[in-house]
Amino acid sequence: MNYETLEAQARARYLSIFGAFHPEPEDNVPHDARTLLLLGPHEPGFWAHVTAEPEFMDDQPDPLDRWSRRVIGRWACNLGAKALFPFGRPPYHPFFTWALRSGRAWASPVQLLVHDTAGLFVSYRGAIALQERISLPPPGRKPCDTCVDRPCEAACPVTALTLEGYDVPACKSFVQGEGMDCRETGCAVRRACPISATYGRQSAQSAFHMRAFLG
Repeated sequence: MNYETLEAQARARYLSIFGAFHPEPEDNVPHDARTLLLLGPHEPGFWAHVTAEPEFMDDQPDPLDRWSRRVIGRWACNLGAKALFPFGRPPYHPFFTWALRSGRAWASPVQLLVHDTAGLFVSYRGAIALQERISLPPPGRKPCDTCVDRPCEAACPVTALTLEGYDVPACKSFVQGEGMDCRETGCAVRRACPISATYGRQSAQSAFHMRAFLG
C-alpha cells in the first residue's frame, strides 16, 4: 500500500486525499492509527456523480453524509482501516485541527480554512485511519502567502465575515433575505479566493450547503 495507490482509489470514488499525517498521541486520532488520510471532494465531477447516487434518490435526510458513510466506510473496511467523519453525534472528531496538522490547510485571513488546491471551498467528507505508516508527500504551500490582492478580506456583502471575526446571525439574515447570490452560488468570501476559482466546484453544491447552513 502506498500514497499513490490510495489517491487513485480515492479518485475512483470521486474523492481526493486533501492531506495526511502520521498521528502523535496529542492529535486525538483513535484506533492507534499510524497514518490519517483526510478526504474531500475530487473536482471537477464530484457533484454530478454524488447526486446520481442512491442517497439522493430516496427523499431521506442528509444524503451527502449518508453517501460519505457508505462509500468511505466500505473503502476503509476493504483497507482494514477505520473510517472517521466530521458529522454525526458528539463528541466530534477535531477535523479543523487535523486539517491544520496535515500541512495542506491553514487559517485564512478571514479565519476560514484555506486549502492548497480547494481554496476556501475546502470541505472534508471523512478520514481513514490506517494501521500502517506509509510515506507521505511533502506539505503544501499556503496560498495566502503569495496572494497579493487578498480579495477574501473585503468580499462579504454585509461584512459578516471579516478579519475581526464571523457574525453568524448577520450572515444568516442576509442570505435568507436579499443575499440570493450567496444563497444560490455560495458564500461570496469563499468564491473570492483565487484558488477556489480554479477548484471546479459547482454552484449547485454550494447551494446545497447553504440550505443546510440555513436549516
